[in-house]
Amino acid sequence: VQLQASGGGLVQAGGSLRLSCAASGRTFSVRAMGWFRQAPGKERELVAAISSGGSTYYVDSVKGRFTISRDNAKNTLYLQMNSLKLEDTAVYYCAAVSGGGIYYYDSSRYDYWGQGTKVTVSS
Repeated sequence: VQLQASGGGLVQAGGSLRLSCAASGRTFSVRAMGWFRQAPGKERELVAAISSGGSTYYVDSVKGRFTISRDNAKNTLYLQMNSLKLEDTAVYYCAAVSGGGIYYYDSSRYDYWGQGTKVTVSS
């Protein structure tokens, strides 16, 4: 599985961005997927995840602002980010679970990673 993330950029606080993650291969629909982020000097954290069945998880800091979704027909994962805050500044990575449709909180359970797309929120 190869993942290609895109959609990052510079946005003012309060603005919106939509990240996309295009996946290769035929197994996208059966894999749980996640969006992680890593800010400078901080550890990588799970921002949102989605199971193969569409169940979702969000870290508390983005609940109500971010929406994760997937289009299995297009082999694409999305992260709609609204009401962006300065603290959302980070490199965002999409990732796929190695097997199965259940998402995990632990990044070590994700075997496939995109290259990262940088999101910078300015004041």
